[in-house]
Formats: sequence, C-alpha cells, structure tokens
Amino acid sequence: MKSHPFAEYVRILGKGKNGARSLTQQEAKASFHMILNNQVEDIQLGAYLMLLRVQEESPEEVAGFVQACHEHLGDLKIEADLDWSSYAGKRRHHSWYILAAKALADAGYKIFMHGASGHTAGRVYTNDLFQELGLPVANSVDEAKSNLASANLTYMPIASLLPRLHEIIELRPFLGLRSPVHTLCKIMNPSRSYGTVAGVFHPAYNGIHQGAAKLLQFPSVMIAKGEGGEFERNPDSKLKAFAVVDGDESAIELDQMSKLRSVKPENLDTEYLIDTWKADFKDSYSEQAVLGTMQLAIKAMKPDLSLEHCMNLARQYWASRNTRDIR
Repeated sequence: MKSHPFAEYVRILGKGKNGARSLTQQEAKASFHMILNNQVEDIQLGAYLMLLRVQEESPEEVAGFVQACHEHLGDLKIEADLDWSSYAGKRRHHSWYILAAKALADAGYKIFMHGASGHTAGRVYTNDLFQELGLPVANSVDEAKSNLASANLTYMPIASLLPRLHEIIELRPFLGLRSPVHTLCKIMNPSRSYGTVAGVFHPAYNGIHQGAAKLLQFPSVMIAKGEGGEFERNPDSKLKAFAVVDGDESAIELDQMSKLRSVKPENLDTEYLIDTWKADFKDSYSEQAVLGTMQLAIKAMKPDLSLEHCMNLARQYWASRNTRDIR
C-alpha cells in the first residue's frame, strides 16, 4: 500500500529517540496546509499533534504553522492597531484585560481580539464576557471591520475566523492535552496589525513565541506570562516580558506591583467588572492589573515610548474612558 503524503511528516516527528527531529519552517507550513485543507486522516492528525506536543514546538514550526494560516485566510484587510489573542480563559481572578482593552479602544486605538472558549471547564472566557458586557462580537470578517469602525474594538471567535483551528482546539477532551494549535493561535496575528500581544502560561513558550515572531517579521510583538495565561499583568509577581521590534529581540523586566499577595475573589461575578468600569477601581489589585496591562499593550503599539510614558498614558486613558458604554 502506498504511503499517505502526510505520513512523511509524522515519520519525521516520531522516528525514534535518535532519529526524530523538528520540522523545518517549510515542512511545518506544508504539513499545516494539508491539515487546514482536510487532507489528513484523523489518526494522522492525532499522532502529529501529540508528537509535536511531546518534543515541544520549535519557533520554526510555529512560524510555519502561522504562515499556512495566513495563506489560508488571505489578506483580511482588517485595519487594527493591536492584535490581541485570548485563548486561556480565567478562573482565579476577574478578566481585567477586557477593561484594559476597552479603555484603549475608548482612547482611539483599534483593538482586534480573537480566541476560543469552553474548551476547559471552570474558566470564564472572553466571548461570554463580551456578550455580558455588551461589547461587540463579530461572527464574520465584515462584522469585525464594522465593529472596529464604530467602536474601535471587536472580539472574533476562532470558530468564525478559521473553523478548522477551532475543530482542533475542541479535540482537547479526546487527546487529554492542549495541542500546538493553542501556541500558533496566540501569535497568529490574523489581522496583520502593527502591534501583537500574547499571553502565555508556561514560561518556556516565551522564547518559542519570540523566535516565531522574529521569523515571521512581525513589526512589534509583546509576549508575557499573564495571569491565568491571558495577556494580563499579574500585580503579585515580577514580570519578564519578551519583545520583538523590527527583528530585534529584547526582554523587559518589571518589579512586583503589590507588596502583599492579593486575596482571590470568592467568585468571578461580571457585575464587579461593570461596577469598576462605571465607578472606578475598588481595590489595588484591579487598578494595578488594568493599568499594568494597558502599559504593556501601549508599549507593543508604540515601542519607542518608555515604560514610564506608557504608564502615564494608561492612567490618562483610564481617567478619560466612557463610563456609560458598558452595559
């Protein structure tokens, strides 16, 4: 029986302890094109994803996956200042990054957010919160463009943007692990924005994303270990963020913002987010999380600015937000 064309990529990844290797960027792109075009068998897809997971994706592999997605999508002509991926969900603290994004949108920046929801039990996801807060969700590229034109902000589910990726993310209950698709989605920048931000949970992925961003020649990228895996500043911890600006890699080290570890809220009631937006910060954790997240996002969009200047702008933007346009 003649080998399936995709079998070669599984063989490269799984050819024993001494024979296996990572895919080249071109091999990763070619193999992922086959996946996006439904040209692989389910058993091949499962083997491929888990072999990648075991040996950990390389920057070249992630860059190849992203290139395949870009070519599959084509130029969407989405005019945004910042591409903000949101795939982790929150379970310990409120989703302060949403208020940060909304305040930046009120300040005139166009923020394109994309993500997935519901793949991990017990987490609160961006899609649900956008709907509860009355923020614009797009189920098509045209709708996303309209939302950006009218509100400077939109969230688009990956299920509407690139359904095949959503299908693979939904395999988690069957595979028992997250797949490399989570890694590529976070750095994908489907809107081709100048600025890109990505939150990671495992620090090892900082370097993988940074290396992939450099290979992809993205203009300005900020990667940080965020609270719960989202791009959100955790005031209780020191932060080392990783940036790529015009091909130059760098690291940004920030001190812990709070002196004492914050108490986890009893629940993640959306009303607390609404009250904070309409009135103001009720506790130091929310203030530090929102402003710290805005600071990093501004730095991604305007990398020439100092961190101090970015924080001053964050405070200014928060103070001038429209307190009436969240539910």
